[in-house]
Amino acid sequence: MAAPRRKIHHRLHDDLTPACAKACPTESIQFGFRDELAKKAQKRVETLKAQGFKDAQLYGADQNGFLGGLNAFFLLLSKPAAYSLPESPKVPQRNVVVDSLLSIGSALVVGLGAVISFRDRGRRNGGGDA
Repeated sequence: MAAPRRKIHHRLHDDLTPACAKACPTESIQFGFRDELAKKAQKRVETLKAQGFKDAQLYGADQNGFLGGLNAFFLLLSKPAAYSLPESPKVPQRNVVVDSLLSIGSALVVGLGAVISFRDRGRRNGGGDA
């Protein structure tokens, strides 16, 4: 049996809609070009707000927002916290440089500690410089 990603790739290669989007009975899962879907979803948000859902919003759709836009976004009827989503999420990829530098620094400290430890052990055991 093929992996789900492989199935999606084959469907896309054959100009077919992914099965999850095609089979969704409520049409909650949409597939297409991101900008077109965002416009369609924004119209739906406006309709929902007119129906009284004052907190309706698109989560992750704003290209200029705190996430910089996501490949997938969600129409929420309430604030993100109601869905256990962070109000101000941070995309992990934005911390790659800082995290990499911290990892390198930590590795250097551990390496230096190991060198000092082994050097001191060699001196205590009668080894060391001849």
